[in-house]
Amino acid sequence: MSELLVDFITSLDGYASGEGWPGFWGLEGPEYLAWLGEQPEVTYLMGANTYRLMSGFAAGEVPTGQDEFRPEEEASVDELTQATKVVFSSSLEEPLTWANATLVRDDAVEAVRKMKSSGSGLLSTIGSLSLCRSLLRAGLVDRFRVVMFPVITGATGEERIYDGYPDVALEMIEHRTFDGRIQLVEYKPRVLEHPPLVVPE
Repeated sequence: MSELLVDFITSLDGYASGEGWPGFWGLEGPEYLAWLGEQPEVTYLMGANTYRLMSGFAAGEVPTGQDEFRPEEEASVDELTQATKVVFSSSLEEPLTWANATLVRDDAVEAVRKMKSSGSGLLSTIGSLSLCRSLLRAGLVDRFRVVMFPVITGATGEERIYDGYPDVALEMIEHRTFDGRIQLVEYKPRVLEHPPLVVPE
């Protein structure tokens, strides 16, 4: 059976990106980049908006406000291009132009449920806020990982991650700091029907 990881990189105030900011908010360091390079092979899950954005980068489109990719961003996009990707969309047309990407038109929750039960290895989301929210609500997420970068993007932040989420209890299973400034926290999530009546000691 496959394991499903929801994986976000965020500003401290919970934004997935910020207008005018480079990738990783320009704050990635050698420890963090080395850790990224050590991650196991995964199958990435994404929605149409993330596909359009990331496949555009892979085709050479540079983010707004930048003249060119920084080497760290280019390496990240190259790694994604080589990885297996499953794209859930009713609006995209086949064939998908990004290498190693498969289009699935079925309901994403049911499709991922089948992928988990019949597959092996690790499934991981990338971006795709509404897809992540739906998978979490359905109780399919085994691990919820957030890497927080030390910046508050109150004026320029885009894509607030947790809007529309249910209440979720989080049991910490991993935490570490990279380069003295980037904080990783990883949890086992449990969706709550209502707030707990008793606060854990």
